[in-house]
This record gives sequence, structure tokens and C-alpha cells, in this order.
Amino acid sequence: MDKKYAKYLLEKTRDDYNLIAEDFSRTRWNIWAEFNIFKEYVNNGDGILDVGCGNGRLLELFKDKIINYTGVDVSEKLVGLARKKYPNNNFIVADNLNLPFPDDNFDKVFSVAVLHTIPSDELRKKATSELRRVLKPGGLLIITVWDVWRKDTFPLLLKYYFFKLIGKSKLDFGDVLIPWSDKTERYYHFFTKKELRSLVEKTGLSIIKKGVAKNATGKRSNIYLIAKKLDLSL
Repeated sequence: MDKKYAKYLLEKTRDDYNLIAEDFSRTRWNIWAEFNIFKEYVNNGDGILDVGCGNGRLLELFKDKIINYTGVDVSEKLVGLARKKYPNNNFIVADNLNLPFPDDNFDKVFSVAVLHTIPSDELRKKATSELRRVLKPGGLLIITVWDVWRKDTFPLLLKYYFFKLIGKSKLDFGDVLIPWSDKTERYYHFFTKKELRSLVEKTGLSIIKKGVAKNATGKRSNIYLIAKKLDLSL
């Protein structure tokens, strides 16, 4: 993807989430049940970084845990909503390509439905490297992205694939623009399982679990991956 177009899409994504923040948040006040599988990986006392935190709903998963939580999001409006609902937690407006934290800082890093909003292979690799950088040696990275085989979006993926084949799209293969009512179209990249695994492994993380998390109806489907940052000092 052209670097200027990738930059434009990054800025558009930020602006889109500011535009739809209230509506988006109303559809995502509770953590989805299929994400309960991640709860077992968080221990009392953990330092947790939630990258792309949105309205902070991941905190609902850890209500019975004593953790040191930090949420970051590129959308100042979503961060504002998170601060209102969870005033006793730390939320920061920040770019996930340049996280404002030192190296080896968090026990667990979550990236829930974020990497698929980042355009271009180059920027997704940079974002994943940032997630690894701020993770402590021995710490865990938990990533989810939309599943390419979602019934509600697969026809749209085929449409943009065709546009790319005939030279009518600046997007990469696997990219789509998905409407949010009549307000905007949001950028997404659909990962294959192999593609996500390769991205994480090339960043230098060791994958310990991977799979697909689905809701009860099977309509909502997310690829997930849990990876460990190896302690090279041992």
C-alpha cells in the first residue's frame, strides 16, 4: 500500500471513531461472552495494558481481579467515555504505533479488535513490535481480530478483492471499507489465521495458544492468539 494512503487511512480511522463514538460505545458496553477464555491468563497484581481500549469495556472481564490497568486509544472521544464510566482507572489518548511507555513494562498486553484497523503490512508489523516492546519478558500478548469467514462481511471482502484485481482500489488484498450507518465507512483488514500467526512470530514472540472465539449463534467470530515474550536473560 502507498505510504501516503496508509497515513490517510490511519487518520481516517481516528476521525471515524471520534465521529461514531457515542453510537459505537452503546453497542459495546459489555464484554462479549466468548472473550471469557482470556480471564484465566490475568492474575492479581498484573500490570495490564489495553491497546485500543475504546470505552474501557475490557475491565468488565476483570471485575474480580486486583490489577493495575492502563487503557490507551487513538480516539479522544472514546477515551472520554471510558474515563466517565471507569473513573478510578487510567486512560490515555495515544497512538498504538508509538506507545508512551518504557520497554518491558506490562505483564499482559491486550489488543482486542485493533490490528485489523491498521492499514498496510508495514504498519501492522510496527504496531505488533510496539506491543512486544512494552511487554515484560515472560509476559503475554493477547490479540483478537475479525475472522475472514464472517458470514456478514465475506461478500464485501469478495467485492473489494475484485476491485483490487481490476485496478480500481488503493486498498491491499484483504482490505475493505465497512459502512457505519450513513455516517462513514471504516477501514478493516481481514487476517487469515496463517497471516496473523506469521506476523506475531516474525515480531519475536512465541505462540502458546490460538483459535477462533465465536458467540452462541456463530455470527460473531474472532481469531485469537496468545503469545509469550521470551526471557532472553535466562
